Amino acid sequence: MVTVDIAGLPVAERLKLMEALWDSLCKSDSGVESPAWHGAVLDERMRLIDGGADAVTSWQEAKERIRNQTKAG
Repeated sequence: MVTVDIAGLPVAERLKLMEALWDSLCKSDSGVESPAWHGAVLDERMRLIDGGADAVTSWQEAKERIRNQTKAG
């Protein structure tokens, strides 16, 4: 195993390393399961949507809302 002083790398190199690590994790089927609370949060959100108390928005709408919030703050 190769060890690297990550903090000593330039930001661009750390970003490349992070992307490579993320890509390798996405491609492997390690069997790591989401924690139980993730399911509970999803169940609650679905309950709110089904009950009309919340609504689904598109990714485009969500990005626009986030951009507007960060501009205002």
